[in-house]
Amino acid sequence: MVHDLIVSPFLDGYLALRPGSAAGARLPESGYEELRTLARTNAPSPSWFAETAAGVWGMDLGAKPVSQAVLVRERSSYGFSKASWEINLGCNFACTHCYLGLKEFSGLTWDRKVRLLDIMRDAGVLWLQITGGEPTIDKQFQDAYRYAYSQGMMLTVSTNASRLWETSLLTMFEECPAYRLVVSVYGATEESFDQLTRRRGAWKAFKRGIDAAREAGLPVRLNIIVTNDNAHEIDAMVGLAEDWGLKHHVFTNMTPTIHGGPESLLAQSSKHLRERSAFTGCNAGVTFFHADPHAKVSICKVGRDDQIDLMAEGLEGLRRLSGISDALMLRTGGCQGCAISSTCKVCRPLAKQYQEAKAPLITYCQHGQPKEMVSA
Repeated sequence: MVHDLIVSPFLDGYLALRPGSAAGARLPESGYEELRTLARTNAPSPSWFAETAAGVWGMDLGAKPVSQAVLVRERSSYGFSKASWEINLGCNFACTHCYLGLKEFSGLTWDRKVRLLDIMRDAGVLWLQITGGEPTIDKQFQDAYRYAYSQGMMLTVSTNASRLWETSLLTMFEECPAYRLVVSVYGATEESFDQLTRRRGAWKAFKRGIDAAREAGLPVRLNIIVTNDNAHEIDAMVGLAEDWGLKHHVFTNMTPTIHGGPESLLAQSSKHLRERSAFTGCNAGVTFFHADPHAKVSICKVGRDDQIDLMAEGLEGLRRLSGISDALMLRTGGCQGCAISSTCKVCRPLAKQYQEAKAPLITYCQHGQPKEMVSA
């Protein structure tokens, strides 16, 4: 059954959400409990909730039972609210800047994909990002997306848009609306786009997908990727986003591969590096986690040391993540005792990747900058 709304615990409170919408409403615990109880009956929505749905989303719940209109999620003692999942590392592009390094096409069987998504649901994950590689080329992507949707997750898909024109995908997004589709942009012309992706026809596939997504009114946001190959087209890429009426973010700082390799850094446009703000901490491993194609879980996409095998350990394995996060965030390996570590621009796991890649200090550390630029 496709639900209209999701009611779920979220961190220290409760939310009402609508798939495909960025709007939401906070609920009191009493409201959550009332809806949780009514969802087990054929009772209609209480007046206060019907008014909330009308005010926030313009919805008329009418006499539809709560059990048909709302998916009410159970509480979780694990405290996670967000996760990302590389369903597969395979990709139909071969971008010069890709942080994944060797992109092998492999992943979980269907039964294990379902088990992973069940674990995420039971851990409290409300927002799930499905990524890759290119997720839409995985043969089980649509089934996995639909299953995650059925479990009451707000879904983001990170994609290169090359398949968004396919009828089956458009139908799926119509029936099971995404929270967001994040599309990477690699150039403003066919020449630069195909050069960066190292795939002839990549621009045409991207443009076809973007046109279809816009026509369908899908919630697309653009990540404009700037490298040596397309830096001369920054203004043109931003212009495309503006012409299309799509929100966008410009990325200029490349990172080493997840294996600590430097090859992705070679694509970086040194003239366009941006000053990072000071790293003040994050919730990686505490309220967020990342799963690779084989359900090896880490605190995030960057800090992949000490992974937890969820297929071996199950849901209970996630309780170890916060301790792993604390250990990985410690300043070690040349950073321990640094007098300016409090204003460091990157987290310790990312600094480690740069160090293993033997990257120039200026790309990740204040010690590579002129003294007058260093924060005290």
